[in-house]
Amino acid sequence: MHLGTLGTGNHFIEVCLDTENRVWLMLHSGSRGVGNAIGSYFIELAKQDMRKWHINLPDQDLAYFPEGTDHFDDYVEAVGWAQDYAALNRRMMMANVIRALRTQIAKPFDAELEAINCHHNYVTRENHFGENVLITRKGAVRAAKGVLGIIPGSMGAKSFIVRGLGNPESFDSCSHGAGRVMSRTQAKKEVSLADHIADTAGVACRKDEGVIDESPRAYKPIEAVMAAQADLVEIVHTLKQVVCVKG
Repeated sequence: MHLGTLGTGNHFIEVCLDTENRVWLMLHSGSRGVGNAIGSYFIELAKQDMRKWHINLPDQDLAYFPEGTDHFDDYVEAVGWAQDYAALNRRMMMANVIRALRTQIAKPFDAELEAINCHHNYVTRENHFGENVLITRKGAVRAAKGVLGIIPGSMGAKSFIVRGLGNPESFDSCSHGAGRVMSRTQAKKEVSLADHIADTAGVACRKDEGVIDESPRAYKPIEAVMAAQADLVEIVHTLKQVVCVKG
């Protein structure tokens, strides 16, 4: 099990400063390999059920479980467990990060004065437009009215703590990050190490070929992303990372 560990790819641990020079600790990780394993298992099970019931689909990846069946209930339970696991994983990592900082900073400090722990890439039951529905947020976080959320930028870019505006047209959702403009393969071909070093100036982070696929140029400008969803969230804090640790 990977409980308490950081994933690879776009997962990170950061030390950030807000506009008032207050220190924020931010991390991005989830259910790690167990979530992917659960998804893969049930996708194959759904495909088998479609064949078993002679349900012809235009694409086999559209396989599903009808609500009320045993496999549907098993899937919902497994997904809920994975989401609880992800939340616990982040809490454990944050506790470990704070503990590590205390060993390096002699002056006593308070932590968790304001703590935000939010899911992305998850499913939940909610009521929208008068109906009880299952909402899947892929690359999105909950932005119900008054709910705090986190929208991180790429390495070297700003990140934002936001408050949801509760826009019903987005099903109370907003983007959870910048999103890629280059595939990982493309970024490795088109972004040079010199580009990466220049784009992460002022940030203590990895500056080697191994993280080129995560370099800022591989992602959309986070300011443009925030401007595009001004009707979904309001910015509460603007953060700039000074330390970024990649998995």
